[in-house]
Amino acid sequence: MADAVPVRCPACLRENDYVTPVFPCACGTPVIPPLDLAAPPQELTHRTWSEGWVTVRCGSCGRESDWPHPEVGCGSCGTVVLIPVHPPAAPLPPAAPAVPVVPVVRTPPQGPQGSPAQLSRESAGGEVRTDPPAGTEPGGPAPEGGGSSGSSGSRPAPQDRGSGPGAGPGAGSGPGAGPGAGAGPGAGAGPGTGPSRPVPRPAFRPVTIRTARDAVATAALYLRWLGFQDVRQPDGRPIPSAAVDLRAPGLVAQVDPTTAPAGLRAVECVWLNGLTASATSVYFSLAGYTREARTRADELGIPLFVMDLTGMPQPVNDPADGLVAAGA
Repeated sequence: MADAVPVRCPACLRENDYVTPVFPCACGTPVIPPLDLAAPPQELTHRTWSEGWVTVRCGSCGRESDWPHPEVGCGSCGTVVLIPVHPPAAPLPPAAPAVPVVPVVRTPPQGPQGSPAQLSRESAGGEVRTDPPAGTEPGGPAPEGGGSSGSSGSRPAPQDRGSGPGAGPGAGSGPGAGPGAGAGPGAGAGPGTGPSRPVPRPAFRPVTIRTARDAVATAALYLRWLGFQDVRQPDGRPIPSAAVDLRAPGLVAQVDPTTAPAGLRAVECVWLNGLTASATSVYFSLAGYTREARTRADELGIPLFVMDLTGMPQPVNDPADGLVAAGA
């Protein structure tokens, strides 16, 4: 996973940490959009389909693919900020094929009768023979430790520590393992162990958002990841609103897949629906929230999430952070 980079919101000038998403190329190599941190980020006021994608070239196979444009929701004012990306550079020309290098082996010239040592011995009238290796007798067995075989001349393996005569009383547990090494009164799961920690969850796997249906499906998957069971869209006639309802035992959620920021009325409506059902109210938006909606949600304790085209919801207020930390 890539490291988080600070991105300054152009509306409130607050820095937000952004982790660059990693996309899978068709060749299997992970692709990371090259962020242009030198260029100022832009505030997203109106979302269009053509501007929501960016072209990234794979560094392994050179394939150019379109991926969701990197963006981050401001944790202070709820503004959606677009992060500039470097355009793909021109591909490098193919390198010339390497010429194989053939090594040249030079052998010393030999006469018709063999090596110079044999010629000198034949000229002296002696018998030509091959001398045995040093330390051996002709026709006798090879000495121990000599020779090239690893089984006869190998050194015996050292004995394990603690086995054999060398393992004396000093190898055991001495009187040093006294009462101080045991578990004290504070060890154990008693009533004074403090609050229980939340059960760790696996990492959420986002789904790329291309349509409004994808936004609703991503919100449902995220709510299940938080621990809500049986998340579904309620039956019956839909309400006359652009937001889509999601229900679960103890949960009332709305998903706004439009390109306009969610306003004060939308936040109050989801709060009233949750109050009627005695359930937790959660709101998801693609284009962020207005300042009035953010303030009202903080007063009512409604978790607000903003989703980008990568399908990764981000909490934008304290109730949302608390819901992510504690779960359902």
